[in-house]
Amino acid sequence: MTTEPAAMAVQFRFFEAHVVRTLRLGPSMVRVTFGGEQLKDFAGGGRDQSFSLFLPHPGQSAPVLPTEAGEGWFHEWRALPPEVRAVMRSYTVRAQDRERAEVDVDFALHGTQAPAASAAAGPAARWAAAAGPGDRVVLLGPAVEGNRSVGFRPPPDADWLLIAGDETALPAIGGIMDWLPAGVRARVWIEVPHAEDIQDLPSAAEAEITWLVRDSARRPVSGPLLEAVRAAELPGGTPYAWIAGESGAVKALRRHLVRERGFDRKSVEFSGYWRLGASEEDLRAEALSGRASEDS
Repeated sequence: MTTEPAAMAVQFRFFEAHVVRTLRLGPSMVRVTFGGEQLKDFAGGGRDQSFSLFLPHPGQSAPVLPTEAGEGWFHEWRALPPEVRAVMRSYTVRAQDRERAEVDVDFALHGTQAPAASAAAGPAARWAAAAGPGDRVVLLGPAVEGNRSVGFRPPPDADWLLIAGDETALPAIGGIMDWLPAGVRARVWIEVPHAEDIQDLPSAAEAEITWLVRDSARRPVSGPLLEAVRAAELPGGTPYAWIAGESGAVKALRRHLVRERGFDRKSVEFSGYWRLGASEEDLRAEALSGRASEDS
């Protein structure tokens, strides 16, 4: 989450929650439904609404973090010993039921199926794979719907949408599909590790969805997404693109759209959710280092 502290204090707050239920969506994804009285005020803006999720360390009954999401929360959290302070990760809201005060979050289970799964998977994937009813978490999420953690914002003059991502972007793409109104044209490409990971993504929009099943033995940085979009015949008119997933693939796809397809770079929203060859801890350490430099 890159929101400035002052703005964040107004737009975001901490929400205590617990696991209500889990649902395995396929070999690579599990849906965790969070509930709790405080989530009645969770003001998700739909689409690719992101938030920060705080998880406890093994042996802790609840995540340890500051009591208020004010301007100083990040420094207070950073001041806690690493082995004590809550594990923090960024996720996308897949769906929200305000009447039941529930929020669905889909977790990619990278590494949890490996022979040495406990070593291969990051802490969030390990937590999600073992999550059960009653497990306590904290969400740092939106207190207002018009918040800065919604990235998918097509302009009114867009004639059609291009949406592309891998399994880590699948929850956001699902949220976008739910949000799109009738009459909108969309071309969508989604890359997943297994055919069993393919999901039904209903939408009121005129959406053509292409699923790409990745060959796990062959996983280039540019990947099937770039190959599929590069080979596609795209509609005419003014496009708006949203792409997310592995950072190398996202950058390569953005270059293709801007340099080879002539997309206006301002009309391409892109996010690197993970990076090939880097663990969650590596990326988090880099992010924290950059944040500390900005705040110094």
